[in-house]
Amino acid sequence: MRDRLPSWIAAALAAVMVAALAGPAAASVLVLGDSLAADCSKAAFAGRSDPAAVELCGRALEEESLNRRDRAGTFVNRGVMRMRDRDYPAALADFERAIALEPTLGEAYVNRGVARMAEPDYPAALADIERGLELGVDEPAKAYYNRGLVHESLGDAHAAWLDYRKAQELDPDWEAPRKQLKRFTVRQP
Repeated sequence: MRDRLPSWIAAALAAVMVAALAGPAAASVLVLGDSLAADCSKAAFAGRSDPAAVELCGRALEEESLNRRDRAGTFVNRGVMRMRDRDYPAALADFERAIALEPTLGEAYVNRGVARMAEPDYPAALADIERGLELGVDEPAKAYYNRGLVHESLGDAHAAWLDYRKAQELDPDWEAPRKQLKRFTVRQP
């Protein structure tokens, strides 16, 4: 039977994960054109989560005739905004709708995994993030970073270290993986 983590380690991991959930680890979907959905996409990429931005995405979904991919992407973008605002149930619902519309949209799975980290449902989060990586995402460093957080929460420090290292390799200028890697001491056998 696997030993449980000491409470102080679990609390530290929870703090790391909350910071990650509120930060740049969510992946938005680019929607092009001159439309409310494109404006929603721009707002998501700009890091917005204010009520006006969320409403803009809702209006795009209600008022615009979008192709399936752009509709799914708009659900992802609104879900990202809701996740930034820590409204995880609403974010999960948006990611579910995106996956139902476009089951090959990797960002929907990765973001659903990030939202599941807040529940916490780490096995489901891990499965979602891995599915997103299999399908392909525009920002894989974020997916690897998030998967590292999940691995660490599940007590697999080696897998977490490998994922943080991969995230740093893919995006060397991103500070979050570098900070995570500083916490590790690597010993050669």
